[in-house]
Amino acid sequence: MPYISHAELAERPGARELAQVATDDNRPVVDTELMDATLRGADRSAWPPEALADADDALRRVNEAVSEADSLIDGYLVKRGYAVPLALPGEKPMKLIAAWSRAITRYLLAKDTISDEKSSPIFRDYRDARQLLQQVADGSFSLGAGDPQAPGQGGAGTDVRFSYPEPVFGRSQLRSFR
Repeated sequence: MPYISHAELAERPGARELAQVATDDNRPVVDTELMDATLRGADRSAWPPEALADADDALRRVNEAVSEADSLIDGYLVKRGYAVPLALPGEKPMKLIAAWSRAITRYLLAKDTISDEKSSPIFRDYRDARQLLQQVADGSFSLGAGDPQAPGQGGAGTDVRFSYPEPVFGRSQLRSFR
């Protein structure tokens, strides 16, 4: 199950942006309403077959970017010890992870566009998502209230104790050699 749904992508960044970045370079940009209907699973019978084929091809590119983004997220989460894909049974993924998936997906789809990385909100969101994912992997950032690795939730590894055998040559044994 992907961390972000087509309907969530239709809301933000929106069908217009996805149509612009996901349409094949050699084809006209998919109509915004058709892309929105494709993302939401709505009726598409009003469009000609060629337009539907272009929209399906754009949706395939979106799905590939979502899959790549989710794999990247899973890589960071596995490094921290999470079981992936991260979602509680019968529940949607955490909103934070969906936001990271959205940011990385947008970047992957728009990475070939010409823009200044310093001022691009797409690049900024991607960079921020990667930094937070690295912090999660390092254990310095929590996923929030539903975090299965959060301290105090009875997880394994929250209490570390060391044990060692009595030393052979300690101060008490070497006292007789003074």
